Amino acid sequence: MSCDPDDFDSVRPMAGQAKLPVPDDVQEAIRTLIRWAGDDPAREGLVDTPARVARAWREYCEGNSEDPAFHLSRQFEEVGGYNELVLLKDIPFQSHCEHHMAPITGKASIAYMPRDKVVGISKLARVLHAFARRLQIQERLTAEVAQCIWDNLRPEGVAVVIEAQHGCMTGRGVRTPGVGMVTSRMMGCFLDDDRSRKEVLSLMGY
Repeated sequence: MSCDPDDFDSVRPMAGQAKLPVPDDVQEAIRTLIRWAGDDPAREGLVDTPARVARAWREYCEGNSEDPAFHLSRQFEEVGGYNELVLLKDIPFQSHCEHHMAPITGKASIAYMPRDKVVGISKLARVLHAFARRLQIQERLTAEVAQCIWDNLRPEGVAVVIEAQHGCMTGRGVRTPGVGMVTSRMMGCFLDDDRSRKEVLSLMGY
């Protein structure tokens, strides 16, 4: 992806570093929203809220400055002939929906069938988080994670299953808590071979 890293300053300052400055127009936009929601941005509890909210959203969306494929660039060929399923289960994640900017909270299971290379297992989680830390819809998030692994590892197959709860459904609108949405993307052997698909879904707990 074509992003200039200088456009995205760190939103997690180290000890002793100053907080990320927030432009006045960004803070004023948040004050306008507070007023429109019926509150007073000048009252004590809300005076510093615009800056806090702005910094929080830079952190929520820090995946926009990240290339998920980078996490798959270091690959290992010395795997002792291992060519069976690699699965990372129940990876917790948080995202925000692009329609209402409400939280999406859930877990993902990511599997691939290596051809001749593997990656460190933490890299699968990093790919997930790089895509999740953007304004998203769950369907696209699922497809993007699978496609990134498929394109960069060139495995025999990729399987991604995501189960999540959506704040735009639980906290507004229909206001129905406790409902989970499940999406999946199968590629390669997991799409073409029924036995492989059943195996990976069983190991994922579906």
